[in-house]
Amino acid sequence: MQTILAESANMAHLLRTIPLLAQSDVSILIQGETGTGKELIAQELHTQSGRKTQALVTINCAALPTHDVEVELFGRCDAQGNRVQQGRLLAASGGTLVLDEVDALPLPVQTMLLRFLESGECQPVGSYQMHRVDVRVLAISSIDLQQAVVENTFRADLLYRLQVVPLNLPPLRERGEDIAMMLRHFGREYAQGNAVVRYSKAAMHTLSRHSWPGNVREVMNFCRQMALLHPGQCLQPEDLPADMQPERAAAAHIFELPVSGIQLAQVELDLIRQALGRTGGNRARAARLLGISRDTLLYRIQKYAL
Repeated sequence: MQTILAESANMAHLLRTIPLLAQSDVSILIQGETGTGKELIAQELHTQSGRKTQALVTINCAALPTHDVEVELFGRCDAQGNRVQQGRLLAASGGTLVLDEVDALPLPVQTMLLRFLESGECQPVGSYQMHRVDVRVLAISSIDLQQAVVENTFRADLLYRLQVVPLNLPPLRERGEDIAMMLRHFGREYAQGNAVVRYSKAAMHTLSRHSWPGNVREVMNFCRQMALLHPGQCLQPEDLPADMQPERAAAAHIFELPVSGIQLAQVELDLIRQALGRTGGNRARAARLLGISRDTLLYRIQKYAL
């Protein structure tokens, strides 16, 4: 199983809660952007729980069949009441059930799942007998389910059942301290006997300022690519993919001056506030986002009395 890599304060705090949460049977909703490691957190909650010797069953809700969903979840019995198809929920009995991409469930299926969560029982198709299922439920979503409730695409009562404890994984752009460690770890992992790729100080600075929209998964793919193309080399900024090179990245985000003009001081103030907000007040990371030194940022913070 892949290791959860973290040195940043926000991620380290989240990981410290895992052993405590693992000992409980309450439902947990794990939310975060794609590639942040939600599945790893779910696996860790199961591995550290009292159910670790039992089944860990993952249902990809986005891949459930459009027909016979009830059979897929609850199973099927023949005319004599004999079970001919177990169903995913019964298969998880005694263990942990992970509902991946739970936001993709159609509303009718959400209703079925809510009844199961409320009663702890399921009824296979064709059977008149209810089956008690002892299972711990973990749900995973890459979107804000509160917003989905507002948009009437997700049931509010199901959300409340699933998020007895909510876990929100921070994106990698808010975990700047973890990037260098991940580059070293995955660089060694993907070297496959070759010399490990290294990065100059300038290249590492460039990579630390990259937004990594694909999060940890993007770092893994990047390290795999570098290991194949540049084994054993010490890379400079110009050796990095075009979208990571500072000049090209900046050129892709050229600000166009409006005909009516702007208030430059107000724009600067707004950008500083956005950078501080995006980094949770971390001034070093905010300075990297703005492309200035920390001292320069501190001067401007004092200048605007922020």
